[in-house]
Amino acid sequence: MKRLLLTAICGLFLCLSTGLLAQDGLVAQLDKAGLASQIQLNKSQVEQIKKKNLTAALAWHGASPWVSAVNRGATETFNQYGVKVLVTTDAQYDPVKQVADIENIQALKPDLLLSLVIDGVSAREAYRAIVDAQTKLVLLSNPIPGFVHGRDFAGIVTDDMRGMGQTAAKQANAYLQGKGKIGMIYHDANYFITNTRDQAFLKAMSAFPGIEMTVKRGFVKEHDTSAIASAMMLRNPDLDLLYVSWDTAAEGVVEALRSDGHNSVKVISHDLGVNNLLDMAQQGNMLASVADRPFEIGVTMAKVALLAEVGESSPLFTLVPFDVVTKENIANSWQQAYRSQLPRIVQLAIGE
Repeated sequence: MKRLLLTAICGLFLCLSTGLLAQDGLVAQLDKAGLASQIQLNKSQVEQIKKKNLTAALAWHGASPWVSAVNRGATETFNQYGVKVLVTTDAQYDPVKQVADIENIQALKPDLLLSLVIDGVSAREAYRAIVDAQTKLVLLSNPIPGFVHGRDFAGIVTDDMRGMGQTAAKQANAYLQGKGKIGMIYHDANYFITNTRDQAFLKAMSAFPGIEMTVKRGFVKEHDTSAIASAMMLRNPDLDLLYVSWDTAAEGVVEALRSDGHNSVKVISHDLGVNNLLDMAQQGNMLASVADRPFEIGVTMAKVALLAEVGESSPLFTLVPFDVVTKENIANSWQQAYRSQLPRIVQLAIGE
């Protein structure tokens, strides 16, 4: 995920009025989550939708290859079912701009709205106004405090946060063959997605007693991870592997390891970015990443919105699959995630 939400204001996931009063409550709801493969429209529903001449708006938090893939998945799906996309907005990671975007979208009176909310507290009233105007809302990953599932929004589409964290731990164990020392650079903010992945990784590592979690350091800003990694290695030069919360945060870690001469220390993270894939392809510090499928997120969000339009409910959370990315499957993993051509520079690095 992406430079996305992760540079935004912290403390977004405080509660849902449905009784989800803390992150633990949200995590518990993941046990009841549906799967993207289960979100389907039947022939009768498709016929109803195509007769409605529906319109949609897409309000995103920022711009990146990840966001572009989500947007393409949603747009292509809407086009398939005869839904006209009126506008796509980019809030540039600015909560104030996102509120303005939503207010402008409201004037267009779309039937459907897909959005990743940067700051659910400050944006709540703007989203409330558009929902009260009968626009069906589907959220990407972030709930809005006080909004009730099934009344104020149709559902939340996200990645399998716990599964991704657990899989990252398994990859670490496979590389270390059950013995070694790890440093963990985690997201030190109240942020549901990253917190859940990080905690799942940490919990899963406890199943491997021969691997020592030597040091843990938190960060809030991505650009701090380089200095954190350098300091961590200075104090713990015998570390074998570092876990980092997400790809762009891991870029600084990889750079620091390379600059400080720690060529044998490997990095495991989440999501897909060109710089780390290039390092992975060249057998550098980047060992593996666990990546979700943003194109499929967009497809699923659009389908949840369409089902809501014909009166069908969807789960609070719907999860998309993820893939383990290593040097051997970079091209296929990029295609699974983005449904687009692998950047030329990475193609050259892997010899395609």
